[in-house]
Amino acid sequence: MQDRFPPDIHPAQIGRRLVDRFLESGHQYGCVSYSEVATWYGALAFAQLIGDAGQRDKLIARFEPLLPGRSETPLIGGHRHVDNEVFGVVPLEIAIQTGDPAYLRYGLQFADRQWENPRPDGLTAETRYWVDDMYMVTILQLQAWRATGNRAYRNRAAAQMNAYLDKMQQSNGLFHHAIDVPFFWGRGNGWAAAGMTEMLRDLPPDQPQYASILHGYQSMMGALLKHQNADGMWRQLLDREEAWPEASCSGMFAFAMISGLKHGWLDRAVFEKPARKAWMAVVGHVDRSGDVTSVCEGTNKFNSYDYYMQRERRIGDFHGQASVLWAATAWLGR
Repeated sequence: MQDRFPPDIHPAQIGRRLVDRFLESGHQYGCVSYSEVATWYGALAFAQLIGDAGQRDKLIARFEPLLPGRSETPLIGGHRHVDNEVFGVVPLEIAIQTGDPAYLRYGLQFADRQWENPRPDGLTAETRYWVDDMYMVTILQLQAWRATGNRAYRNRAAAQMNAYLDKMQQSNGLFHHAIDVPFFWGRGNGWAAAGMTEMLRDLPPDQPQYASILHGYQSMMGALLKHQNADGMWRQLLDREEAWPEASCSGMFAFAMISGLKHGWLDRAVFEKPARKAWMAVVGHVDRSGDVTSVCEGTNKFNSYDYYMQRERRIGDFHGQASVLWAATAWLGR
């Protein structure tokens, strides 16, 4: 599928530009944010896929100042919160790729801490029923499973995802930003789509939650077809035609659809054209510097239409860089 793209928008070419741009970027938001983690994870996955050991080594070297006791360690959030714990995804990815036990131990600290005092229903105490968590929590636990083979981590992720699907997916297949905020925010739905995609990559069909997660994913993908713009993009508020096209959610939906085609979760006759259109649309938002344009700034939940519509549109924000990298890796076979 990816071989039919012209060289200037081929996933390998776009991915290289985005990784190079990441390597020359500083920390955004004054810390190592979850969006930087998402970009780093995508960059490492991309470097592995194309077999670029030099690029991978640069990505690992970027991490070294963040190891315990190093110069940039204070930039890691220390709170028991999903946005901070997700940092563990990066050292776990480095451990998966290199086998380095130091990175494994470091990453597992975050995954284990997330479940130190679970709720009576077995979910993490960090559960808050924001749609973002469908990625933030589950990807950390999946990474711990991938690094160790310990099914307890995968089981946690599956149970957490299933609980969020039961509580948050609406009858139209989409998700409100939070249980008390009834807006179909684009990137929030992108996190849900990406989280389910990552889950389905790892869950065996006999996992108790597999069927419900696959159903939730397929329902969402079908709903997204109804809200995709003619140019291939999706909007800041998915169901509002007056909302502006937003690149980070569009990249995430592209990632989810491309993955579904690769793994056989989606009907190629229905979804291949929209997936290709989405890719071509989001790469059209990658400028000459390797920055993704038209990216919604970091966004809290707020029960106001105007709040979402008036969010700043940023250039080069890691939320957008991450999603386009993920889509590139999906085309290349991850």
